[in-house]
Amino acid sequence: MPSSDEIASQDELAVTAPMAGVVVAIARGPRERVGAGTPVVVLEAMKMEHEVLANGAGVVRSVEVAVGDAVDEGQVLLVLTPSPHDLAASEPPPEAADPEGERADLAAVRERHALGLDAARPEAVARRRERGRRTARENLADLLDEGTFVEYGPLLFAAQERRRSREELIRRTPADGLVAGVGEIHGRRCVAMSYDYTVLAGTQGMRNHAKKDRLFELAKRCKLPVVLFAEGGGGRPGDVDMPIVAGLDCRAFHLFAGLSGLVPLVGIASGYCFAGNAALLGCCDVVIATEDSSIGMGGPAMIEGGGLGLYEPGEVGPIDVQYPNGVVDLRAGDDAEAVAYAKRYLTYFHGACPAGSPPDQDLLRRLVPEQRKRTYDVRRVVNALFDEGSVLELRRGFGPGMLTALARFEGRPLGVVANDCGHLGGAIDADGADKAARFVGLCDAFELPLLFLCDTPGFMVGPAAERTATVRHFARMFLAGANITVPAGTIVLRKGYGLGAQAMAGGGFKAPLFTVAWPTSEFGAMGLEGAVRLGMRRELEATEDPTERARVFEAAVASAYERGEGLNMAAYGEIDDVIDPADSRRWIATLFSEAAPQWWERSGKKRPHVDAW
Repeated sequence: MPSSDEIASQDELAVTAPMAGVVVAIARGPRERVGAGTPVVVLEAMKMEHEVLANGAGVVRSVEVAVGDAVDEGQVLLVLTPSPHDLAASEPPPEAADPEGERADLAAVRERHALGLDAARPEAVARRRERGRRTARENLADLLDEGTFVEYGPLLFAAQERRRSREELIRRTPADGLVAGVGEIHGRRCVAMSYDYTVLAGTQGMRNHAKKDRLFELAKRCKLPVVLFAEGGGGRPGDVDMPIVAGLDCRAFHLFAGLSGLVPLVGIASGYCFAGNAALLGCCDVVIATEDSSIGMGGPAMIEGGGLGLYEPGEVGPIDVQYPNGVVDLRAGDDAEAVAYAKRYLTYFHGACPAGSPPDQDLLRRLVPEQRKRTYDVRRVVNALFDEGSVLELRRGFGPGMLTALARFEGRPLGVVANDCGHLGGAIDADGADKAARFVGLCDAFELPLLFLCDTPGFMVGPAAERTATVRHFARMFLAGANITVPAGTIVLRKGYGLGAQAMAGGGFKAPLFTVAWPTSEFGAMGLEGAVRLGMRRELEATEDPTERARVFEAAVASAYERGEGLNMAAYGEIDDVIDPADSRRWIATLFSEAAPQWWERSGKKRPHVDAW
């Protein structure tokens, strides 16, 4: 092969091959004028085409190769005679893109994406409007900060090409019925996904299962909370393109449940939520449901198929069933309120925010009546203790004798567990114990301190209570309280009796960082009246005069009350202090430390999972 010096004279420019390849095009021939940087030859190497550019301006004197030639690196492709002046200015400018149009490939991408948007599906949107509902994309747009949503898998369609044309599937099953991706809520990233009920009734298809898997693994890798809109009918039998028998090797449920305790999980049910959708919903830390929701592990078709009768979808698990039975934590009027609850709930897991204003603490001195048998509203106490407007009560419809709520103290989040004396006098029944134990585990999993507000005569007893498996359910409070590592404190508002009071202090009054009481507090191994009746049974039975018997009884109760009042408990060191209610926030402040860990800073889980119940 001749050298470049042999082909090009000292006054000429040799354009050489930058790599070995095959000539597939010659852009400039002899006597053509070229400018520096102009493409002159195209080489193919490793299945890619590479433009070879002129290394100066001039006129093509000769072309040394032909299309189809194999060339080596450094081989001369053509020779230029330099021009006496720079030809760059005389060369026509590179072909510019039409500012009024766009490339065909980009236009095709835009068109395909547009087919999945609400604007391209007016009939489906109209049906949602008729039901007073929003679309999946509208809910996600409301949930996430504007402009932050990055969608995964929008071009998917149902795996049904053996039954329907691809064009129809693209048009009628956009995103395979699951709109999903990553966005931000109040500046914090999360995974957000919504089943689209307008696509095959929000059923779980093979491709949207794979999309969920992808995002669940992303949530695990990046420690991102997940918000799931779970409207839909469960599994989809119509996906015939996949070679499956039962599809029980689906990974989504295992992956999603594995996120429990690692990242916050928020589930929203609006409309019908059955089967697989309900299974995912039940794994969430908090379940938010609208008034028109119906949630069930099987929908009408499955119920009928099991020979269990015919039901309308709204009869399966309406909100009036699922709220009082404990499935639903937050009851929302509509989609907009459900989204607002989800956004608010997640803020408690974002760490501290600017401190809110505390209510007038003098009010606390008057909220618990001096008359020891008079009921009061414990929610007024909770709202008065924490930053104004910061209390979010969970699971209010279930276990009414126990209040569980998220709140903020000087902008820092914590959990609150309180007895409600308006139900069974504050006695802890099986539902209340379950509710409290589960909430304690949730707070511990995500490093939220706990404050217990105790006013209980103890655990609920009697044959009726035992039929609810009280022995096991009550024990959950002791097990939960003894195995947390977050700071906890107890304030006894009034009654602190027996095992119930110990459960409201993590198992005993020395377990929390502090156990203090208000002046209205009273204590005992069991309720005072019951203790007197048991302890003085013989004396009372021996007193024949009913009036005298009542006097003896009341005197004994008064003596027991005096012995068990808060001041005496503190004098014997069984509690840390009796305090002015207006000073309660000084004690609450001790639950927080600037060095406290944050859940997203951990290398893994603290607890195996958050109990679903």
